[in-house]
Amino acid sequence: MNYQETTEWMFNQLPMYQLQGASAYKEDLTNIKILTKHLGNPQNKLRCIHVAGTNGKGSTSHMLSSVLQEAGYKVGLYTSPHLKDFRERIKINGQEISEEFVIEFVAKHKSFFEDNDMSFFEMTVGLAFDYFATEKTDIAIIEVGLGGRLDATNIIMPLVSVITNIGLDHTQFLGNTLEAIAGEKAGIIKPNVPVVIGEYTDETKPVFLAKAKENAPIYWASDLIDQIYLSDLIGDYQFHNKKTVQQTISILNNETDFKISTEQLKEGLLHVVKNTGLQGRWQQLGENPKIICDTAHNKHGLTVVMNQLKNEKYEKLHIVFGVVNDKDLDSILPLFPKEAQYYFCHPNSSRALPAETLKNEAEKFNLIGEKYDSVEIAFAEAKKNASENDFIYVGGSTFVVAELPLN
Repeated sequence: MNYQETTEWMFNQLPMYQLQGASAYKEDLTNIKILTKHLGNPQNKLRCIHVAGTNGKGSTSHMLSSVLQEAGYKVGLYTSPHLKDFRERIKINGQEISEEFVIEFVAKHKSFFEDNDMSFFEMTVGLAFDYFATEKTDIAIIEVGLGGRLDATNIIMPLVSVITNIGLDHTQFLGNTLEAIAGEKAGIIKPNVPVVIGEYTDETKPVFLAKAKENAPIYWASDLIDQIYLSDLIGDYQFHNKKTVQQTISILNNETDFKISTEQLKEGLLHVVKNTGLQGRWQQLGENPKIICDTAHNKHGLTVVMNQLKNEKYEKLHIVFGVVNDKDLDSILPLFPKEAQYYFCHPNSSRALPAETLKNEAEKFNLIGEKYDSVEIAFAEAKKNASENDFIYVGGSTFVVAELPLN
């Protein structure tokens, strides 16, 4: 199989949360342990930072990678989901894994995957661990896919664990309270491994403290009063992510043999996009009219983004908006401004909510607009209708942002 055939086989033949939703979620770590044993336990050869959280874990992971790259280290970065190409999930110093490595890995282990009913995510985690071990990274940043306790990445023994924040998302299998979700995320906390908590609430702090009693030193990044450095990631929500990164780097400096200077920290935060290729976080795609896209897709993330949107200056606001079908619309639609012109769209995913359904639900909250069969058509219509002093926001789902011309 060539690269396209290989990735199509991975996407179509095996369970994958990005396409299927809850049916792809496995409730134990048996399969990933079987797979990594088959691969020679490459995860045991890695020095890692493990990153979980409802929102911000992707930005935080990329920031950490950028800072460590500026300090001269060979940095593996495993994140999900991808926007354009599967290989975005697995990078070393900002360079995506090669098509050849993906092809050879799948070809070598395809029969094992089939015989043991490996999920898409389990295969991908195994691939990342194998690649980073083969390439002998100095450190690998490993982002949790979903939850924490039962996530396939949760077989590593990291140098530091990071939990960015807790919000209500994926409640169908993580729980429908902040305490329950915090309990799942806290599953990455391990004995004698420092844990950084990016943000906490009255509901989540006791959960973290109880788990950290297993001899895990706990650090509250939001309590930092140190200087906050500038970043090329300019979304308001990056304020807390930058603090989380600062705290994590401080632990590496004080408790490991990694050495990162203040200047390297500053440069790393300032050049995240250049160093890692991260896209879709309050990313500007045009001016006159100003066009911003963002992957925020739940109440916790969209609250911050909509507040930032209120601070923008424009004559008219155009919002290109699409979601997946498991989204709690009653929690997110009230966050959106009523004075905007809406372009309800259907992203190219089997999990996408039909644009007509979204339009009808949005009308209940006085969000008025037209429906479009694709992101491309909706975005083109918004650009056609917008004057140079208007503002276009595109978001609601990673799938929506993925279909934009980002480069």
